[in-house]
Amino acid sequence: MARLDYSGDSLVLRLSLLERFGAVVTHDIALPLVAIRSVRVSDDPWSELRGIRAPGTGIPGVIALGTRRHSLGRDFAAVYGKGPAVIVELAGVRFQRLVVSSSDAARVADEVRDAAAEAQI
Repeated sequence: MARLDYSGDSLVLRLSLLERFGAVVTHDIALPLVAIRSVRVSDDPWSELRGIRAPGTGIPGVIALGTRRHSLGRDFAAVYGKGPAVIVELAGVRFQRLVVSSSDAARVADEVRDAAAEAQI
């Protein structure tokens, strides 16, 4: 399962080989921590998805994996089944938002929020 991690001054969305194939990307997604504007948890990540999948894999209610294009730009989603997700709002980078399923979304969100706060200093 995709997971959010931070390394140095970057937030990294780590994807398995199968996820990379499904999302049509060749590598993990790394974004600067200073680009993070907010981090929150959503209990209904499907309602957070914007736009259309292009490219990626999608089966409603089962999987949303890949880039989502919409009028404001692009988001990246790695949403699986039911359960919470971490929503990371970004500015000035390739994606405006990351939507990533996580069984421990509250802890992951807190860690990313703390890392972003430290990077802002």
